Amino acid sequence: MRRLRAEWESHNVILMAFPHETTDWAQYDDWEAVTAPFVRIAQAVAYYQMVYMLCRDAEAIKPLFCSTTNIIFLEADYNDTWTRDYGALSIEEDGRKKLVDFTFDGWGGKFEASKDNAINRWLSGKGFYGGAPLERVEYILEGGAIDTDGEGTILTTRQCLCHPNRNGRVDTHEVETMLADTLGIQRVLWLEHGYLAGDDTDGHVDMLARFVNPTTITYVTCDNPEDEHYKSLKKMEEELQSFRTEAGAPYTLIPLPLPEPKYNKEGERLPATYANFLISNGAVVYPTYSDPNDKKVGEILREVFPDREVIPINCLSLIQQGGSLHCSTMQVAY
Repeated sequence: MRRLRAEWESHNVILMAFPHETTDWAQYDDWEAVTAPFVRIAQAVAYYQMVYMLCRDAEAIKPLFCSTTNIIFLEADYNDTWTRDYGALSIEEDGRKKLVDFTFDGWGGKFEASKDNAINRWLSGKGFYGGAPLERVEYILEGGAIDTDGEGTILTTRQCLCHPNRNGRVDTHEVETMLADTLGIQRVLWLEHGYLAGDDTDGHVDMLARFVNPTTITYVTCDNPEDEHYKSLKKMEEELQSFRTEAGAPYTLIPLPLPEPKYNKEGERLPATYANFLISNGAVVYPTYSDPNDKKVGEILREVFPDREVIPINCLSLIQQGGSLHCSTMQVAY
């Protein structure tokens, strides 16, 4: 019997990838602003557990870190920094930890991703995943597209998992069968609504709604009827209210405010969201955006996670490339 592990369960390492000159980050002039979130996220996580930092030149980037304790720099070849979507997924099968390596194609072929798609096999072959078996799956699936309660249920969006740019024209039954076979998923909570402007992922759920325990979901909400997200996020809220736990009870729902609109220099809206937080072994590391809601969200997360330190990281520069904090990390248990 397989089981996809929840993010709040103990894991061995957080996988990250540092920007380099051939990633899309190279187009930005302010390299210090680009790299700062990666440094700060890694150091926040490293207070409590190990970080694997993929990089091109370890000696060149180490001086950027105040401390490199618990950070292992791994020189590798990769396309970009969004390890959430190409890092291995951690499961248990008959009490034994295993890793599942889905195919990553750059969110439906939008970006070159062949090197990212090979990272898990490289890490496993070098022994960095311990003795955990790595199972290769040809089906295309990104880690940020699903969120689990650790008990056989996932939350996801139909827009992403059934999008024809991933695996052709598949229906929900085909997707559910695949998820059951590969990850042991028994129930799928399908969201039909919810989106963020500037999101390249076709609706990754980790930008919208997240399990924080088996009976509680945090989610993005918008209270401004003039905002372009208002109607869609309101419909998503109604869907979440209609969902039931395995025991048949409504979920406890915790709204997270939408940050004020953030734009790039071309005037395009960026996908700023507080739902994109990381649950590490001893802390919850959450994105901030120099926004009035930053402090409020920290207070909410402290109530939700009373036994973990809650650490804010400014991610204004991260969202320039369409992702945020959670997108740049992947927890691995082996």
